[in-house]
Amino acid sequence: MNVIQTAGLTKYYGRNRGIIDLDLTVEQGDFFGFIGPNGAGKSTTIRILLGLITADGGRAEIFGEEICGHRTELLSRIGYLPSETMFYSGMKVREILRLSADLRRRNCAAEAKRLCERLELDPSRRAEQLSLGNRKKLGIVCAMQHRPELYIMDEPTSGLDPLIQKEFFSLLEERREEGATVFLSSHVLSEVQRYCSHAAVIREGRILVSDSVDRLGHTDARRVTVKGIARAPELPDVRDVRISEDSVSFLYAGEPGLLLKELSALPVKDILITEPDLEEVFLHYYNK
Repeated sequence: MNVIQTAGLTKYYGRNRGIIDLDLTVEQGDFFGFIGPNGAGKSTTIRILLGLITADGGRAEIFGEEICGHRTELLSRIGYLPSETMFYSGMKVREILRLSADLRRRNCAAEAKRLCERLELDPSRRAEQLSLGNRKKLGIVCAMQHRPELYIMDEPTSGLDPLIQKEFFSLLEERREEGATVFLSSHVLSEVQRYCSHAAVIREGRILVSDSVDRLGHTDARRVTVKGIARAPELPDVRDVRISEDSVSFLYAGEPGLLLKELSALPVKDILITEPDLEEVFLHYYNK
């Protein structure tokens, strides 16, 4: 079953581009990464999926239903964390969590307590006293305490320290193992590579590629690091050159024999050849 399905989804803000002809499919139980820099169209896509704004064209379905006709029912099955979280001043964390649960007509007290403990969030603190990281924790608990079937997380880890980030992803993975689906919007590629099974790359409102993370990371190019030389070989398939004090690193997608012939004439001390990481692949798609 496809939990998220869009076809030709398009949104403009006046003359300014939002997203254009966006086709996206997320299957049930997937941990899906939505990759792109700020302004690429990630948040616009999410707001359309949640019914917060309307598209100018195309279709968007959640659980097989169009959000515009079944918004209340569908939102009850979704946990959403926006990229920026703001709360009513004067209210304590526990009061905000209770309000969020009451709006869904559910008693989430036990789950909220458990989540606050795992994320090290003090329920007695007032909203205006919370740091950026603690506001993000509160947003996470609001999104997760009703144990939804779909988690839509927009840049969820900004402001969180590394230990809390790890705990947050542990919580998401636990929910996914129980059958939930996770849709993670991020520009932190290491997060996507470590936790997501599928991902889509978006640039200037258009999907460039959508596939499994393993296949996205598969490329003919290799990262070559050579010690003992001061420049990269002068070959047409060499790119992304990085020069350090005693070595040169570069991506190479040409014939291995040509590279070895070129290196044989240089004072090479050591050589390391590895597959590029997702960040390098991402830049490859963006530089096409």
